[in-house]
Amino acid sequence: MPKSIVRTYSQYTKEALLLLSGLIRAARIERKLSTQEVAERAGISRSMLQRIEKADPKCEIGAVFEVASIVGVPLFNAELSSPKLANNIKRTEEKLALLPQRARKPQKAVDDDF
Repeated sequence: MPKSIVRTYSQYTKEALLLLSGLIRAARIERKLSTQEVAERAGISRSMLQRIEKADPKCEIGAVFEVASIVGVPLFNAELSSPKLANNIKRTEEKLALLPQRARKPQKAVDDDF
């Protein structure tokens, strides 16, 4: 059995996870949705939903975003409607097209002048 990887997370990451998971849980309870109902709609197991609500950093980001969408938690700026979100995606893709394909550290110039 492969050895599990132990990762450390920054305090900011931990706090962001706690905030998002708390918002998801609160929205689910406000909408009077059971964990089983939300899990079925999201296509995940009930235990995965419980892990999301407990801020487990190992949960898939797609599953977390889907659950947030189902319970009505806005993921980005609430003003971002679908057309604005699409425009932001397009701008990001254009920016990525202008950047190099890989991030490389600048090579040190060899000083071979003896």
